[in-house]
Amino acid sequence: MSAAEFLTADSLAGPHRSLRHGFFTRRGGVSGGPFATLNCSLNGRDDRESVRTNRARAMDALGLPPTALLGLHQVHGAEVVTVAAPDAWGEADRPQADALVTDRPGIALGVVTADCAPVLFADAEAGVIGAAHAGWRGALLGVIEATIAAMERLGAVRTRIVAAIGPCIRQPSYEVGPDLRDAVLARDPADARFFAPGRREERWQFDLSGYCAARLAAAGIRAAETIPADTLADEARFFSHRRNTLAGGGGPIGHQLSAIALAPG
Repeated sequence: MSAAEFLTADSLAGPHRSLRHGFFTRRGGVSGGPFATLNCSLNGRDDRESVRTNRARAMDALGLPPTALLGLHQVHGAEVVTVAAPDAWGEADRPQADALVTDRPGIALGVVTADCAPVLFADAEAGVIGAAHAGWRGALLGVIEATIAAMERLGAVRTRIVAAIGPCIRQPSYEVGPDLRDAVLARDPADARFFAPGRREERWQFDLSGYCAARLAAAGIRAAETIPADTLADEARFFSHRRNTLAGGGGPIGHQLSAIALAPG
């Protein structure tokens, strides 16, 4: 059996022995076809038992039981859910939101992505963690800041929070049109710095990870790390919605999981 492959961030590893986290790739699962192999999304056309096996493999890689993982029905917004118990909900009644926070050990907070940015947060001293799904819409709406605020309500201290931005579509791969650019600049014209000239007229290359990093810094997060991986460019390791679209779209794709947990007591 292949182990579920994942990347880690130095900011969340190293000195923080109470934390377990992973930005999982698409390798090490049991799904086939376009979902090969570690598809962890409960929404989609993949075999449900295969997805459950994949998610269990991810938890096993973090030294946790399959029941530790909690996820959301993600909607590209800024809603944050505070998790108070490991059995807070089941597969069929996942909250519609894009971030989770908790102060309870043994609960793995998970988000799935296929180009959007997964952002993991921790104040190890306070024992508070968070996970956010930050596509451009969610990042623009403030999902990062909302996650930080929810962590503070559990006792986290903003200046102690560390964060890591996981694999996502990177600027050279992310061509966008005027609708996205206009929406971002309507909030702050200075954010034009995250748009490079595109290869076509009226197109730009958007720096999603840089934008998320800037939002973290502006929110007072002093330690933020970015995993240097491009989900579109690295087909062997990552699922990508944009890659699927460029190939003609319409077909199903998988999603990779990013998760963080406080080690069980």
